[in-house]
Amino acid sequence: MSGAYYVGAVGLNTQQRALDAIANNIANINTSGFKRSEVRFADVVASGPDVTLLPADLQSAAPTLAGVALDVQFMLNDQGDLQKTGASMDIAIEGTGFIELMGADGRTLLWRGGRLKVGEDGQLAGAGGFALKAGITVPDDATTLTIAGDGTVRVQGADGTDPVEIGQIRLVRVADLTGVERLDGGLYRLAEDARLDEAQPGEDGAGQLVQGSVERSNVQLTDEMVKMMLVQRAYAANAQVVQAADQMMGIANTLRR
Repeated sequence: MSGAYYVGAVGLNTQQRALDAIANNIANINTSGFKRSEVRFADVVASGPDVTLLPADLQSAAPTLAGVALDVQFMLNDQGDLQKTGASMDIAIEGTGFIELMGADGRTLLWRGGRLKVGEDGQLAGAGGFALKAGITVPDDATTLTIAGDGTVRVQGADGTDPVEIGQIRLVRVADLTGVERLDGGLYRLAEDARLDEAQPGEDGAGQLVQGSVERSNVQLTDEMVKMMLVQRAYAANAQVVQAADQMMGIANTLRR
């Protein structure tokens, strides 16, 4: 009887976590560059067969299921719609690549684009004021900044001379998306052993840069609402399992010889 309590509790906790992930997706539907979380379920095996048993005895030691496990994955490769803003400091990536930023602790942060800034030291920076790893410095007299699709950055001075190239924003791709941790402000951090593949914008499937645009969230409201209804029903079903087990335990406790 206690097994029903345990499995029901595991189900309730798992469905609650799934509901939290879906709710977070819906809450960020208007957040630029946000990547939705995909909830996936899997069986939890409590025990497995003993390899030393004879084939005839395997049925008595067959694996038993002990609930459900939940895995939340970030759909980083799902492209969101690009929204044109017309602002020269807005930048988006049309593809699966990321822009590298220098984190405060020296670790590389990944960014899907948004509003660029010029720091106090003149360097181009992304979200959170973190400087681009490309180390691009904008001159004080620059009046116009243009970013080509291949990441080439050019500025034009107040004297009206021809634009001058000051650097290039390169893109990287993540080899294993399971080693990516999502941070606030549209930033991502890699695990220590994660590997990055550097790519030229427009090549190797990394995509290209689009100036004057931002990437919208890749959350689809109708899909999330359907998932929410399914999770709510599963949560209610697990609650009924716990309730039924409690009732049966109550009956067993009242039995008399």
